[in-house]
Amino acid sequence: MRKYFITGLLVVVPLAITAWVLNLVIGTLDQSLLLVPEAWQPRHLIGFDLPGVGAVLTIAIVFLIGLFTNNLVGNFVVRQWERLLGRIPVISSLYGSVKQVSDTLFSSNGNAFRKAVLVPYPHADSHTIAFLTGAPGGDVKNHLQGDYVSVYVPTTPNPTSGFFLMMERSKVVELDMTVDAALKYIVSMGVVAPE
Repeated sequence: MRKYFITGLLVVVPLAITAWVLNLVIGTLDQSLLLVPEAWQPRHLIGFDLPGVGAVLTIAIVFLIGLFTNNLVGNFVVRQWERLLGRIPVISSLYGSVKQVSDTLFSSNGNAFRKAVLVPYPHADSHTIAFLTGAPGGDVKNHLQGDYVSVYVPTTPNPTSGFFLMMERSKVVELDMTVDAALKYIVSMGVVAPE
């Protein structure tokens, strides 16, 4: 009986977690319906709530904003908006930090998480998977002797937290592994090994 129960858990747990995350994301995105006049909301038009309409609306709004800002007029409006936000004391530092991180992570020409690497961590006799994020810059670069790279070492099983390290390039081994495969390997605590 124990064997069948564990087999059932292996099927049900991933499905349940996937359903929970999707429900959370769609429920959050459905909050965008609050921007729509009451008469146009699904509850008023068809008599009941229709899950996912807000998610579609949010995706459409993000797409339209991207379309609008991808020309001269849109770029000008965005620059003026950012200048305005840059003058508000607390918001300027918060917005600037978030924008810098999002530009790095989502930019198609950025280097964030482009390569999976093997690094010695937490000491020379053990190794872990990390992600190459670039090279040290600013004043930090002036204090490092030699060729260094910046790496992010994610924690297991939650890769959203981790450690930022600067290591000698000679100690970093680039892996023939996609970032997705490396993340699966990390999240599964080494159980799901890449092919």
